[in-house]
Amino acid sequence: MGRMSTPKFALLPERLPARARLKRAVLVMAGVLSLLLGLLGAVLPGLPTTPFVLLAAACFAQASPRLHRWLVQHRWLGPMVRDWEAHHSMPLRIKWLASGMMALMVGASAWQLAERPIVQAAVLIAGLVGCLVVWRVPTRR
Repeated sequence: MGRMSTPKFALLPERLPARARLKRAVLVMAGVLSLLLGLLGAVLPGLPTTPFVLLAAACFAQASPRLHRWLVQHRWLGPMVRDWEAHHSMPLRIKWLASGMMALMVGASAWQLAERPIVQAAVLIAGLVGCLVVWRVPTRR
């Protein structure tokens, strides 16, 4: 009889090959860093929250079912993650809201940086890129 192999998902973390453990650790660290940036984005103008939280969810989904489940069930962040995972799109109203908020914050930042035209241009370009990213996501009506 042939030797039966254990499915990869059935292995305990300490029994995973070194490469798989490293990948898992890197993904967890990337998820934690992304989540921290997303939380900072909730209070700092110009730093987005949603993309970083969704990136954290994607990292956790690949590396740690426990952390992914925690994020999906989180009181404030969970609805955003569940909505994205269910539809992979954004409602039109949210796109307009996100674009408006970005325009407001980027405009205020650019106004404050009037005496530093290079930094002002960088802020305006970053805001434009942010809007382009939002509008490239599929729209759900």
